[in-house]
Amino acid sequence: MKKHLQHHIFTILSQLAGEQNLQIYAIGGFVRDILLKRPSKDIDIVVIGNGIAFAETVAKKLNVQLSVFKNFGTAMLRYHDLEVEFVGARKESYRRDSRKPIVEDGTLEDDQNRRDFTINALAISLHPDTFGEMLDPFGGVQHLEEKLIKTPLDPEVTFSDDPLRMMRAIRFATQLNFTIDEAAVEAIKKTADRITIISQERITDELNKIILSPKPSIGFNYLFDTGLLHKIFPQMVALYGVEYREGKGHKDNFYHTLQVLDNICETTDDLWLRWAAILHDIAKPPTKRFEPGHGWTFHGHEDKGARMVPKIFAQLKLPLNDRMKFVQKMVALHLRPIVLSQSIVTDSAVRRLLFEAGDDIESLMKLCKADVTTKNEYKVKKYRNNFELVQQKLKDVEERDNIRNWQPPVTGNDIMELFGIKEGREVGIIKNQIREAILEGEIPNNREAALEFTIYKGTQIGLKVVAKTK
Repeated sequence: MKKHLQHHIFTILSQLAGEQNLQIYAIGGFVRDILLKRPSKDIDIVVIGNGIAFAETVAKKLNVQLSVFKNFGTAMLRYHDLEVEFVGARKESYRRDSRKPIVEDGTLEDDQNRRDFTINALAISLHPDTFGEMLDPFGGVQHLEEKLIKTPLDPEVTFSDDPLRMMRAIRFATQLNFTIDEAAVEAIKKTADRITIISQERITDELNKIILSPKPSIGFNYLFDTGLLHKIFPQMVALYGVEYREGKGHKDNFYHTLQVLDNICETTDDLWLRWAAILHDIAKPPTKRFEPGHGWTFHGHEDKGARMVPKIFAQLKLPLNDRMKFVQKMVALHLRPIVLSQSIVTDSAVRRLLFEAGDDIESLMKLCKADVTTKNEYKVKKYRNNFELVQQKLKDVEERDNIRNWQPPVTGNDIMELFGIKEGREVGIIKNQIREAILEGEIPNNREAALEFTIYKGTQIGLKVVAKTK
């Protein structure tokens, strides 16, 4: 392993460990990522002894600032492009009602025993006498080769002690495209109820990391199969299943959603657009109806889904700001381009979509393309060709009419000045009529035409022009 320890920091760490006769080790994710050939800028150092005291010596030698977190028994420094965290080897025990451990000083063996997974328990010695030697007590190297997530000790105890590890197991399996050990999967099923002692923020942080993985469906299938999803996100579980009546069924909206999510991950890294994919059909269960002679319908699921978004974001402790509003907009509009792609596309329909989507139109089109999950190649080709027509029409109409992020060419103040009236019902009526006339293509999107239209509509409701407006 010596060839992976060429950075100057390891020379300093080894030298100081020798001078103080301390056993120190690089441990955890840094070692794992070396073997996975993944870049890593975070190094965890475990010291058999006082981790903070050793960190202070290192910081002084390197002439860098040290951040000490006494409550956690850790210290951290930044050196060039690396972030190095120090901790003393420790032994942990847990109370039933908390994931916060009772910590005692321990040996390297104790420290490796407390690690969540075998692939995170790997350690490399940095003492001069044993520099570069790997310590792998639980077969972590083999598990990396086997692409296996396994706990060092009894998985039921591991997950019961710290239930967040259940989410982390699934997150690592998703990010690395690994399989979770069967005994660990069974332990998660038995221990799923314990997730309730974890803060929602920590759960959602792991969930977002799953969503940001190359293929999030891996994680969501594990979450569903182990029962964890039922605890943390029941609205998504409600999408599962197919109901038949009079020989007619509908697609399983849970697995459809996972396919849409995987599809959109091929075109975007945007977490919030990926959330829009997860929530686009979230209101199908409460809007599901059976119409005799026709089949299953989900009328209005896009509108109801948009109304559900704020409550779900609040429940999951996701941000209730513009990101939430973006997801809401995507859910509300997700059927619109699909409808346009299935029929003759009118300029007015395209103008209206541009008006409502604004700068998010490209994101909306990505979502709609991802929403095509049919296995029928003819239908896929037809949808794709129609989507291209819609996109060209969007481009043409935008270039001609400048509707995206539309601002009215005649304002409420213009109307009040023109007719000498105060703010009120008439102003609102005329503003709406101007907007509709432009969106429907009755008048061009310019001030001259809009002023002429304003005078015409104003006189229709009994208003008289009292001033000229430029």
